Amino acid sequence: MEILSLTLAADLMTKLNGFVSSGGSIMWAALGLGLVIFFHEMGHFAVAKWCNVNVERFSIGFGPVLFSRKWGETEYALSLIPFGGYVKMLGQDDADPSQLTNEQIAEDPRSYLAKNVWQRMAIISAGVIMNVITAVMFVGCAFAIGVDLPPNVIGEARPGMPAWIAGIKPDDRIEKINGRVISTFDDVRLNVAVLSHPLTIEGRHKDGTAFTMEVRPVTQTTTPQIGVAPSLGLKVLTDPKGKIPFVMAETAASRAEPAFERGDIIAAVGDEPVKTYTELTKRLASRTEGPLKLEVWPNGDQTRSKSVVVPDNYFRTLGLSMDTAPIMAVQVGSPAQKAGFKVGDKLASINGRTIGTEINPLRLPNEFANLHGQAVSVTVSRDATGGGQTKEELTVEPQNLPGWAEQPIWEGEPLSIPSIGVAFHTIPIVLAVDADSPAAKAGIKPGPLTRVKRIELVLAKDAVADRLKDRNFGITFEEAKSNNWCFAFWQMQELPQRTVKLTLAEGTETKVYELSPQLDSTWPLPIVQGLRMHPEEIRLQADSLGKIWFMATNYTRNSALSIYLTLRGLCTGQVALANLSGPLGIANAAVQIVKHSVPQFLMFLAFLSVNLAVLNFLPIPVLDGGHMVFLLWEAVTRRRPSERIVIGASYIGMAFLLSLMVFVIVLDIGRWFKP
Repeated sequence: MEILSLTLAADLMTKLNGFVSSGGSIMWAALGLGLVIFFHEMGHFAVAKWCNVNVERFSIGFGPVLFSRKWGETEYALSLIPFGGYVKMLGQDDADPSQLTNEQIAEDPRSYLAKNVWQRMAIISAGVIMNVITAVMFVGCAFAIGVDLPPNVIGEARPGMPAWIAGIKPDDRIEKINGRVISTFDDVRLNVAVLSHPLTIEGRHKDGTAFTMEVRPVTQTTTPQIGVAPSLGLKVLTDPKGKIPFVMAETAASRAEPAFERGDIIAAVGDEPVKTYTELTKRLASRTEGPLKLEVWPNGDQTRSKSVVVPDNYFRTLGLSMDTAPIMAVQVGSPAQKAGFKVGDKLASINGRTIGTEINPLRLPNEFANLHGQAVSVTVSRDATGGGQTKEELTVEPQNLPGWAEQPIWEGEPLSIPSIGVAFHTIPIVLAVDADSPAAKAGIKPGPLTRVKRIELVLAKDAVADRLKDRNFGITFEEAKSNNWCFAFWQMQELPQRTVKLTLAEGTETKVYELSPQLDSTWPLPIVQGLRMHPEEIRLQADSLGKIWFMATNYTRNSALSIYLTLRGLCTGQVALANLSGPLGIANAAVQIVKHSVPQFLMFLAFLSVNLAVLNFLPIPVLDGGHMVFLLWEAVTRRRPSERIVIGASYIGMAFLLSLMVFVIVLDIGRWFKP
């Protein structure tokens, strides 16, 4: 018996782009899911017949039979519960596990039990093998047509993470990891997760120069990671369902004239063409003041053009300047490394100006970028041998790389200075307050005893909902979370409708201040604030049978690795059970994706085929993997397991699978009715 029971909801939802309501789409989805089950059962059936086993029933679905017809000795049936299927052979019936030890049935030469161990292993494994074969076929057909997938181009390297430290930059293309060819960003993610460490990464920078570097992933997360993300494109987000807003309320993008529309493609900033999202960011960061003028291709139509003006694209500030924490990462080959900066150094001053009082640490990325090509004198505090601190004078020549192109989008993430190649945290101690700022007007006084304990970003009840469900979003600054100020500051930019409730410890007192951030016209944002962009995709299409074979087998292998990582995460507790999706979720996913494109639906069926193969070969009694365990026992010991063990294990396996089925169906129903 094979049960189409679960997969990761996240893996499914990344493949969904359209909404389907037509009966035709439901029919095609049902046909596709039925094919996946049919091919699995056909594998068992064909090998059983080849071994001259009497197949009593071939069923798609299980439970009460809705329709059946008998040809020859086999009954072909369509059963009520469409979440799997089974091939019932003489001497092998999951509903009656005692048959596996029935010596009377074993005497029949056409029974499953009468066959030798290797024949029975072939019968049991045939379903899994057939699913792998059909997965390769599905993917091969998809790549023959052409599939849109994220390219093997780096969109961002997260500050302080291994890839960033190694010197990987946006628009770099990764071509090999430990010798394995990389074609898409999914290849990057999976190979980082499963290959032995350290990783040897080969690729090319944007200018075409080749690089080879050694990167050691971090392993404290769900799966090993190097801290890279796929590239965004220049196309405004499209969503056929219309549920995901492409422009956030009260942002600069929402005030654009004329308004942005779904599918628009940004072609130029002013008179300067842009070809990648990284180029767009650099162009935006290089502007100084005034409205932002973008040339846009309406709905991607390159034969037409419109000018869109975006006003007031500036940082929102409270006027607070914090203390700096020691440098936590230095990029390999960066100006900072060449100048002698070390992890643990504390940035104290630039060209004689004190950081924290005269320069807000959050403006350091821009300060260094504005000094590119110049010899900049930097004073750092460094731990001295034997204890204490020393002052070191270093000279660094920043590169022409914009500040705040690498935003701290995760809690605890450091702020980078791309032009010199360092990343640092801030300490939530208020060293200075800007005159006429919201903080100054509220009466906040700087000092070594003025420390931020908590910040809440509050959305008014009558305001338009933003990307967060909670209207009060709190961020703490205590103990392990004391490095959150950079993250909190960026959230103020991402959530412009929200006011700020700031909890400060001022000596022995704790006070709460309510502030409204204000735009700083001297500090332009290096993004089109509030505009969501579609991920960059490339069309992968094979033009020969050799390429079809390579691309299909590579995708199938990666799908199996993805499922393996999911199972490992479930066993270690690093993947939440709430991320599982059951048969209803799978069916819903199939219905939604079938109308998007034929290649995407074929890729989905391939993923589902591999999912069915891997899950059904787990060593769980009743499933193929459980049967294989019994057969391995018999091959080693030269005798069948006892009836008591077989029956007991089978009922335990059945109870586990039914419990799992109920659990994931409840999750599916909960998602269905979730607002």
